[in-house]
Amino acid sequence: MTDQTSRMDLGPAAARVTALLSGVSDDQLGSPTPCPAYSVGDLLDHFMGLAIGMRQAAEKAPGEDPGQGRAGRLASDWREELPRRLDAMAAAWRDPAAWQGTTQAGGVTLPAEVMGIVALDELVIHGWDLARATGQPYDCAPGCAEAIAGWLSAFPDEEQRGEAFGAVVPVPKDAPALDRAIGLSGRDPAWSP
Repeated sequence: MTDQTSRMDLGPAAARVTALLSGVSDDQLGSPTPCPAYSVGDLLDHFMGLAIGMRQAAEKAPGEDPGQGRAGRLASDWREELPRRLDAMAAAWRDPAAWQGTTQAGGVTLPAEVMGIVALDELVIHGWDLARATGQPYDCAPGCAEAIAGWLSAFPDEEQRGEAFGAVVPVPKDAPALDRAIGLSGRDPAWSP
């Protein structure tokens, strides 16, 4: 992994997710997302737990798994709390030490530079999921999308992809980097509710 990808600023991707929150209405919480495992509410709860877990991973201080992905657990103040958690997560990954050595999140131990890309992947791919599910536009820095596409392309067969990703959705080789990353994550870039 190059220095460029191993020390990416997660701040813009976190801010992009935060910007989407004002466009999510309460009546959309039960709506489907491109991630078949999550409704909009489930996805927001996933973000709540993810932000804590990935901040702890950056700080090399793993705590108890905060649990995630169930709309019924979504705190009533998620619109205020989630931006704070995302900001804290992004700030923790700005420390160069966050990208060194190994770290743990969700019971998985990885090289820290890989965990940082996992955190970026979660922000960008699930940010796209949230945008699509709620009818909002979405974009990200091409460098972020390229880093994610590069990481996802390292899992060439279905067995290596495990349960974390669906089957690759083919997209044209000259498609934008975000579309390629979305396809590699097992989602159709043309998905709509």
